[in-house]
Amino acid sequence: MCGIVGFSSPKLQFSESDLNEMTSSISHRGPDADGFFLSADKTVGLGHRRLSIIDLSTAANQPMFSSDGRYVIVFNGEIYNYKDIERELKIQPKTSSDTEIILEAFARIGPQCVQMFNGMFAFLIYDMEKGTLYLFRDRLGVKPLYYFQQEGNFAFCSEIKGLLKPRFIKDKVSIFKPAIFSFLHSGYIPGPSTIYHEIKKLPSGCFAVINHGEIEITSYWKAEEKISAGIQSDFNSAKKQLDVLLQSSVQYRMISDVPMGTFLSGGIDSSVVTAMAQRLSSKPINTFSIGFNHSKFDESKYARQVATHLGTNHHEFTVTQDDALALIDQMINAYDEPYADSSAIPTMLVSKLARQYVTVTLSGDGGDELFMGYGAYNWAKRLNNPWFHHLRKPIRLYLSKCSNKYKRAAEIFNYSDKKRIKSHIFSQEQYFFSKEELAHLVQPEYKSELLFTEDFSNLNRILSASEQQALFDINYYLKDDLLVKVDIASMQFSLETRTPFLDYRIVEFALNLDERLKRNGNIAKYLLKEVLYDYVPKKLFERPKWGFSIPLSQWLKTDLNYLITKYLNEDLIAKAGIVNPTKSSELVQRFMRGEDHLYNRLWLLILIHKWVEDHGD
Repeated sequence: MCGIVGFSSPKLQFSESDLNEMTSSISHRGPDADGFFLSADKTVGLGHRRLSIIDLSTAANQPMFSSDGRYVIVFNGEIYNYKDIERELKIQPKTSSDTEIILEAFARIGPQCVQMFNGMFAFLIYDMEKGTLYLFRDRLGVKPLYYFQQEGNFAFCSEIKGLLKPRFIKDKVSIFKPAIFSFLHSGYIPGPSTIYHEIKKLPSGCFAVINHGEIEITSYWKAEEKISAGIQSDFNSAKKQLDVLLQSSVQYRMISDVPMGTFLSGGIDSSVVTAMAQRLSSKPINTFSIGFNHSKFDESKYARQVATHLGTNHHEFTVTQDDALALIDQMINAYDEPYADSSAIPTMLVSKLARQYVTVTLSGDGGDELFMGYGAYNWAKRLNNPWFHHLRKPIRLYLSKCSNKYKRAAEIFNYSDKKRIKSHIFSQEQYFFSKEELAHLVQPEYKSELLFTEDFSNLNRILSASEQQALFDINYYLKDDLLVKVDIASMQFSLETRTPFLDYRIVEFALNLDERLKRNGNIAKYLLKEVLYDYVPKKLFERPKWGFSIPLSQWLKTDLNYLITKYLNEDLIAKAGIVNPTKSSELVQRFMRGEDHLYNRLWLLILIHKWVEDHGD
């Protein structure tokens, strides 16, 4: 895991000093080494920060040159099957690093070599003979990659902060107002957009070719295109296949020349990964969990039970409210654009503590989206029912007059555009603003269409409402929220986190699995649980699902109330000009009077106004 930066500018708009600053800005991503490449005419520059994981020698440092001297690479991530590719292509490497295999595969096959790679990656290869740059991102978007392209000038970086270092870019960027509208609806900014009009995310499953500052993007993998006409419906066959795929994926992701472990929350997904890893290991693996001294949010005892059963070397950290609160500012600032997922706080905490023992961790990210673990999939099924759809207005009216629990549920019936139902369900499951609420809240110049594509009609088979909701989550929530959360939170502490569920073979298997094997009646993640119960007793998981969260609602009324006072006062709201000050004040008053379900709406408003105050013109 590393950080990469670079530029191409025939008109010399970027300098060697810019390259140094860009690279230094992401030093946390790679504390072990740095490296630079500058072409003879100074039109192309590449920078790299290394976190040494595979082949710890200096020979594996980057930028790295191909054996024929034609290509140079900067690479962030891991290619887990690099030894298989080495054998298949009969490569004779000088190092034992996966970076060299990427380079040599590209030299022989060209950009289509990316189809061979099983891993998480973002990398750039510069063809010094043709003067062409090739930029790649992995299938699911596990590794981030941002770029700027304007007037024949091109730059890229693993984090937005690096792109803001050159004066040429900093002077040109402007706020992308539609991104703010979508952020208030979803809590993150959906790709390929960012908060800046001039900075984009390279889409997942794509590679880009840059010639003379012009960029051409080609897709090589899309989840929608992997949906087949037929499905896997046989329970026994599917269970065996999933078990084999998970073991293969975890085994690949245990390849490391440095200490590794797993995040273990005690939930289904992290327990599956940990159980597989322990079975494949000849000694007890390291497992990490955190407990909160706020009992409602403490699941550490469940993680401890799983660890004890599996015989892992378990590390349990109990953190206080003060520990979490101390990270609030660091969390907000670490994400270079507005980002509302407050579970980044416990993710940062467990990453910080795990880094004391290991350099690599495995996580359970992706299990919910692939095997239907969220309540949103039940809502998708309900709202697809014509009865619910036609009676949504009286249902909403009735629920809005009940307790807070039902007031929150009332808003899920508050929609007018069924074509936008997927983002609406997600939004309301997270307690964010519906599109209808935003129409009355934001100022006219910030009103916009949502930056989501929700049409899944032109596929090889017709998907149910629940399946479409899950596909929406894979394309957006997983990529632009959850994976961003884990990447930034772990890399703040130079910790590499790998995601076994997002092996593309498992993703393609899950996309074509009979829905009844994902949700069997009221049993979510049915098949995945059946695999798990062969490793860990079922009784350890007979409890309600509980997310990795903090008591944000409580804190906004106590320790974090200063954020409301500072960022949601009428003067600052009016100065920013994003939302109606009166409407904002009404929300604050309702929350303080006891409508606790509004907490995430206020959190969104705090974050966007803090960001504009810190970064806006």
